[in-house]
Amino acid sequence: MAETKVILTKTVANLGHSGDVVEVKSGFARNYLIPQGLAFAWNKGAEKQILAMKRARLAQAVATREDAVAAKAAIEGTAVEIAAKVSESGKLFGSISAEQIAIALEDKAVVDPKAIEVESIKTTGEFPAKVALHPEITASFFVKVVAE
Repeated sequence: MAETKVILTKTVANLGHSGDVVEVKSGFARNYLIPQGLAFAWNKGAEKQILAMKRARLAQAVATREDAVAAKAAIEGTAVEIAAKVSESGKLFGSISAEQIAIALEDKAVVDPKAIEVESIKTTGEFPAKVALHPEITASFFVKVVAE
């Protein structure tokens, strides 16, 4: 399969951060990354753009690092409670989504639902979860699901 070099304009999970030059399959670049605005084709003249993106990302990372440390202090070790409709056997009608967890965390800190790692929640109980607040900082907490 042919590979294509692209420059990421936004962070893509399991691929890289904005400004990174990555090699991906041609179809993935052509059909997903470029149309979604997540990347553009690499060329020799893109060096200045790459440096500008990396400088901007570094400046933002320094500014958000202090926020991430504060958010970690607020979230670490806590439990968020989510009420959900359950059947008589204790199983949920559906499941708890990362968006619901992010909304429950709003009083402690604003987090991106895509940054939350949790196993599939389909019953009541307590479940461990992690949230990536910064590339180097993660906070662990618990999601407590109770019957509505």
